[in-house]
Amino acid sequence: MHANNEIGTIEPIEEIGKICKERGIYFHTDAAQSFGKIPIDVNKMNINLLTASSHKMYGPKGAAALFIRKGTKIEPLIHGGGHESGLRSSTVNVAAIVGFAEAARICKREMKKEAQREIKLRDKLINGVLKKIEGSQLNGHPKKRLPNNANFWLEGVEGESIVIQLDLMGIAASTGSACSSEKLEPSHVLLAIGLKPEQAHGSLRLSLGRWTKEKDIDYVLGVLPKVIEKLRKISPIK
Repeated sequence: MHANNEIGTIEPIEEIGKICKERGIYFHTDAAQSFGKIPIDVNKMNINLLTASSHKMYGPKGAAALFIRKGTKIEPLIHGGGHESGLRSSTVNVAAIVGFAEAARICKREMKKEAQREIKLRDKLINGVLKKIEGSQLNGHPKKRLPNNANFWLEGVEGESIVIQLDLMGIAASTGSACSSEKLEPSHVLLAIGLKPEQAHGSLRLSLGRWTKEKDIDYVLGVLPKVIEKLRKISPIK
Protein backbone atom coordinates (compact mmCIF):
# COMPACT_ATOMS: atom_id res chain seq x y z
CA MET A 1 0.00 0.00 0.00
CA HIS A 2 1.23 3.46 -0.83
CA ALA A 3 -1.09 4.87 1.83
CA ASN A 4 -3.23 2.95 4.29
CA ASN A 5 -6.99 3.14 3.78
CA GLU A 6 -7.80 3.15 7.51
CA ILE A 7 -5.21 5.28 9.26
CA GLY A 8 -3.88 7.25 6.29
CA THR A 9 -0.19 6.52 6.91
CA ILE A 10 2.00 7.04 3.82
CA GLU A 11 4.49 4.20 3.47
CA PRO A 12 8.17 4.62 2.38
CA ILE A 13 7.50 3.33 -1.13
CA GLU A 14 10.66 4.79 -2.66
CA GLU A 15 12.88 2.96 -0.17
CA ILE A 16 10.96 -0.31 -0.60
CA GLY A 17 11.13 0.03 -4.38
CA LYS A 18 14.88 0.59 -4.24
CA ILE A 19 15.38 -2.60 -2.22
CA CYS A 20 13.28 -4.58 -4.71
CA LYS A 21 15.11 -3.11 -7.71
CA GLU A 22 18.50 -3.97 -6.24
CA ARG A 23 17.39 -7.58 -5.88
CA GLY A 24 15.63 -7.89 -9.23
CA ILE A 25 12.16 -8.23 -7.67
CA TYR A 26 9.00 -6.89 -9.27
CA PHE A 27 7.44 -4.24 -7.04
CA HIS A 28 3.69 -3.56 -7.06
CA THR A 29 1.99 -0.89 -4.97
CA ASP A 30 -1.70 -0.39 -4.26
CA ALA A 31 -2.21 3.34 -4.78
CA ALA A 32 -6.01 3.37 -4.55
CA GLN A 33 -5.96 5.77 -1.61
CA SER A 34 -3.08 7.99 -2.74
CA PHE A 35 -3.61 8.33 -6.50
CA GLY A 36 -4.88 11.84 -7.20
CA LYS A 37 -4.23 13.02 -3.64
CA ILE A 38 -0.43 13.08 -3.38
CA PRO A 39 2.32 13.07 -6.06
CA ILE A 40 3.48 9.71 -7.43
CA ASP A 41 6.62 9.26 -9.56
CA VAL A 42 6.85 5.64 -10.72
CA ASN A 43 10.47 6.10 -11.85
CA LYS A 44 11.73 7.76 -8.69
CA MET A 45 9.83 5.24 -6.55
CA ASN A 46 11.12 2.25 -8.57
CA ILE A 47 7.58 0.97 -9.16
CA ASN A 48 7.01 -1.85 -11.66
CA LEU A 49 3.25 -2.15 -11.18
CA LEU A 50 0.73 0.26 -9.68
CA THR A 51 -3.04 0.06 -9.29
CA ALA A 52 -5.44 2.98 -8.91
CA SER A 53 -9.21 3.16 -8.54
CA SER A 54 -11.54 5.63 -10.22
CA HIS A 55 -14.16 6.09 -7.50
CA LYS A 56 -11.51 7.00 -4.91
CA MET A 57 -10.84 10.22 -6.81
CA TYR A 58 -14.37 11.31 -7.78
CA GLY A 59 -14.50 9.25 -10.94
CA PRO A 60 -17.24 6.70 -11.78
CA LYS A 61 -17.36 3.32 -10.08
CA GLY A 62 -16.36 0.27 -12.09
CA ALA A 63 -13.08 1.51 -13.54
CA ALA A 64 -9.48 1.12 -12.40
CA ALA A 65 -6.00 1.47 -13.82
CA LEU A 66 -2.94 -0.77 -13.81
CA PHE A 67 0.43 0.78 -14.60
CA ILE A 68 2.85 -1.80 -16.01
CA ARG A 69 6.48 -0.84 -16.51
CA LYS A 70 7.75 -1.80 -19.95
CA GLY A 71 9.37 -5.22 -19.81
CA THR A 72 7.38 -6.41 -16.80
CA LYS A 73 5.84 -9.79 -17.58
CA ILE A 74 2.42 -10.60 -16.11
CA GLU A 75 -0.15 -13.32 -16.73
CA PRO A 76 -3.80 -12.26 -17.25
CA LEU A 77 -6.39 -13.56 -14.82
CA ILE A 78 -9.24 -13.38 -17.33
CA HIS A 79 -8.70 -15.07 -20.71
CA GLY A 80 -10.94 -14.97 -23.77
CA GLY A 81 -11.20 -12.31 -26.44
CA GLY A 82 -7.82 -10.76 -25.76
CA HIS A 83 -9.08 -7.31 -24.76
CA GLU A 84 -6.79 -4.67 -23.20
CA SER A 85 -3.83 -5.88 -25.32
CA GLY A 86 -4.34 -9.40 -24.06
CA LEU A 87 -4.10 -8.42 -20.38
CA ARG A 88 -7.78 -8.67 -19.41
CA SER A 89 -10.49 -10.16 -21.57
CA SER A 90 -14.09 -8.84 -21.37
CA THR A 91 -15.76 -5.81 -22.90
CA VAL A 92 -14.38 -2.58 -21.48
CA ASN A 93 -16.56 0.02 -19.74
CA VAL A 94 -15.76 2.92 -22.06
CA ALA A 95 -17.93 5.51 -20.27
CA ALA A 96 -16.34 4.74 -16.89
CA ILE A 97 -12.84 4.82 -18.38
CA VAL A 98 -13.45 8.24 -19.97
CA GLY A 99 -14.85 9.51 -16.66
CA PHE A 100 -11.83 8.13 -14.82
CA ALA A 101 -9.46 9.92 -17.20
CA GLU A 102 -11.28 13.22 -16.71
CA ALA A 103 -11.26 12.78 -12.93
CA ALA A 104 -7.51 12.15 -13.11
CA ARG A 105 -6.98 15.31 -15.14
CA ILE A 106 -8.91 17.37 -12.58
CA CYS A 107 -6.98 15.86 -9.68
CA LYS A 108 -3.64 16.51 -11.37
CA ARG A 109 -4.57 20.15 -11.96
CA GLU A 110 -5.86 20.77 -8.43
CA MET A 111 -3.78 18.32 -6.35
CA LYS A 112 -1.27 20.69 -4.78
CA LYS A 113 -3.77 23.38 -3.85
CA GLU A 114 -6.38 20.89 -2.66
CA ALA A 115 -3.86 18.94 -0.56
CA GLN A 116 -2.78 22.13 1.22
CA ARG A 117 -6.40 23.03 1.90
CA GLU A 118 -7.27 19.58 3.25
CA ILE A 119 -4.13 19.36 5.40
CA LYS A 120 -5.11 22.62 7.10
CA LEU A 121 -8.61 21.31 7.82
CA ARG A 122 -7.32 17.85 8.80
CA ASP A 123 -4.88 19.27 11.33
CA LYS A 124 -7.57 21.50 12.78
CA LEU A 125 -9.79 18.45 13.20
CA ILE A 126 -7.04 16.33 14.75
CA ASN A 127 -5.85 19.03 17.14
CA GLY A 128 -9.43 19.86 18.10
CA VAL A 129 -10.37 16.26 18.91
CA LEU A 130 -7.20 15.62 20.92
CA LYS A 131 -7.69 18.87 22.85
CA LYS A 132 -11.44 18.62 23.47
CA ILE A 133 -11.76 14.89 24.22
CA GLU A 134 -9.83 13.40 27.11
CA GLY A 135 -8.68 9.85 26.45
CA SER A 136 -8.34 10.37 22.69
CA GLN A 137 -5.40 9.31 20.57
CA LEU A 138 -4.47 9.75 16.91
CA ASN A 139 -3.92 6.52 14.99
CA GLY A 140 -1.23 6.66 12.34
CA HIS A 141 1.65 9.04 11.66
CA PRO A 142 0.94 12.67 12.66
CA LYS A 143 2.50 14.13 9.49
CA LYS A 144 3.23 11.30 7.02
CA ARG A 145 -0.45 10.72 6.36
CA LEU A 146 -2.96 11.44 3.61
CA PRO A 147 -4.26 15.03 3.52
CA ASN A 148 -7.85 13.82 3.94
CA ASN A 149 -7.56 11.22 6.71
CA ALA A 150 -8.06 11.44 10.48
CA ASN A 151 -8.34 8.29 12.59
CA PHE A 152 -8.73 8.22 16.36
CA TRP A 153 -8.91 5.81 19.26
CA LEU A 154 -11.43 7.01 21.83
CA GLU A 155 -11.17 5.42 25.24
CA GLY A 156 -14.16 3.72 26.82
CA VAL A 157 -16.51 3.74 23.84
CA GLU A 158 -17.32 1.40 20.96
CA GLY A 159 -16.71 2.63 17.45
CA GLU A 160 -20.00 1.44 15.99
CA SER A 161 -21.93 3.36 18.66
CA ILE A 162 -20.03 6.53 17.78
CA VAL A 163 -20.76 6.09 14.07
CA ILE A 164 -24.49 5.61 14.74
CA GLN A 165 -24.71 8.67 16.98
CA LEU A 166 -22.81 10.82 14.48
CA ASP A 167 -25.05 9.60 11.66
CA LEU A 168 -28.08 10.86 13.60
CA MET A 169 -26.36 14.25 13.72
CA GLY A 170 -25.72 14.30 9.98
CA ILE A 171 -22.04 13.31 10.14
CA ALA A 172 -20.77 10.43 7.98
CA ALA A 173 -18.00 8.45 9.66
CA SER A 174 -16.65 4.92 9.84
CA THR A 175 -14.93 2.55 12.23
CA GLY A 176 -12.33 0.15 10.90
CA SER A 177 -12.23 -0.48 7.17
CA ALA A 178 -15.24 0.37 5.01
CA CYS A 179 -14.41 -2.70 2.90
CA SER A 180 -15.08 -4.98 5.88
CA SER A 181 -17.71 -2.99 7.75
CA GLU A 182 -19.92 -6.03 8.37
CA LYS A 183 -17.17 -7.91 10.19
CA LEU A 184 -17.18 -7.83 13.99
CA GLU A 185 -13.47 -8.55 14.36
CA PRO A 186 -11.24 -5.62 15.34
CA SER A 187 -9.26 -3.97 12.55
CA HIS A 188 -6.10 -5.92 11.71
CA VAL A 189 -4.44 -2.60 10.87
CA LEU A 190 -5.03 -1.18 14.34
CA LEU A 191 -3.94 -4.43 15.98
CA ALA A 192 -0.75 -4.36 13.89
CA ILE A 193 0.20 -0.89 15.18
CA GLY A 194 -0.14 -2.04 18.78
CA LEU A 195 -3.72 -1.35 19.83
CA LYS A 196 -5.49 -3.88 22.01
CA PRO A 197 -8.71 -5.43 20.59
CA GLU A 198 -10.92 -3.30 22.84
CA GLN A 199 -9.03 -0.20 21.74
CA ALA A 200 -9.32 -1.13 18.07
CA HIS A 201 -13.08 -1.44 18.51
CA GLY A 202 -13.11 2.15 19.75
CA SER A 203 -11.68 3.60 16.55
CA LEU A 204 -13.23 6.39 14.49
CA ARG A 205 -12.25 7.40 10.97
CA LEU A 206 -13.22 10.80 9.60
CA SER A 207 -12.39 11.57 5.97
CA LEU A 208 -12.27 14.97 4.32
CA GLY A 209 -12.96 15.70 0.68
CA ARG A 210 -13.16 18.29 -2.04
CA TRP A 211 -16.38 19.72 -0.64
CA THR A 212 -15.43 19.72 3.05
CA LYS A 213 -15.49 23.25 4.47
CA GLU A 214 -14.10 24.71 7.69
CA LYS A 215 -17.65 25.03 9.03
CA ASP A 216 -17.97 21.25 8.70
CA ILE A 217 -14.89 20.77 10.90
CA ASP A 218 -16.31 23.22 13.44
CA TYR A 219 -19.58 21.30 13.46
CA VAL A 220 -17.82 17.97 14.10
CA LEU A 221 -15.75 19.49 16.89
CA GLY A 222 -18.95 20.78 18.46
CA VAL A 223 -20.83 17.48 18.20
CA LEU A 224 -18.23 14.75 18.76
CA PRO A 225 -17.20 15.64 22.35
CA LYS A 226 -20.86 15.58 23.43
CA VAL A 227 -21.40 12.22 21.72
CA ILE A 228 -18.37 10.70 23.44
CA GLU A 229 -19.43 12.09 26.82
CA LYS A 230 -22.92 10.63 26.37
CA LEU A 231 -21.64 7.20 25.32
CA ARG A 232 -19.10 7.01 28.12
CA LYS A 233 -21.85 7.48 30.69
CA ILE A 234 -23.61 4.35 29.47
CA SER A 235 -20.60 2.36 28.22
CA PRO A 236 -20.09 -1.12 29.74
CA ILE A 237 -16.39 -1.00 28.86
CA LYS A 238 -15.59 2.29 30.63
